Amino acid sequence: MTTRIPVTIEGNLTGDPEHGASESGNEYARFTIAVNDRRLNETTNRWEDAGTVFHRVVVFNQQSRNVANSLRKGDSVIVAGDLRFGTYTDKETGNTRETRDIVADNIGASLKFATVSVDRAPKANGPAADRSATGPVAQPVSTTGVGVAR
Repeated sequence: MTTRIPVTIEGNLTGDPEHGASESGNEYARFTIAVNDRRLNETTNRWEDAGTVFHRVVVFNQQSRNVANSLRKGDSVIVAGDLRFGTYTDKETGNTRETRDIVADNIGASLKFATVSVDRAPKANGPAADRSATGPVAQPVSTTGVGVAR
């Protein structure tokens, strides 16, 4: 059983997202977000940087394509997802290492210091996604007068 830890973070991309597909064909995008902590220095009464934490993020399917096509290094984003922990064996040393990744459910550009334009992608695949597609239209049975035999 895994522990589900929901998180929401805001930060800046440290590089362009890496987009690819697994051996099984699942699309993904990976990127790292830098989250800066700021604190008020009560002596000087000024805000100061108090450190940066880096979070690795992975997202799948259609959203991975949207991330790869839309976001670039330095963009401010908001990520909501689940924090996942894992282990692996370092190939060079043979030591067991721990990983911490955010598996994103939702990613969006932060509008705190930027504006964006939205190009809506269809939610459906096939003819339903193409509003200009033409073809036969079926009438509901209730309006055609045809009964249902059982």
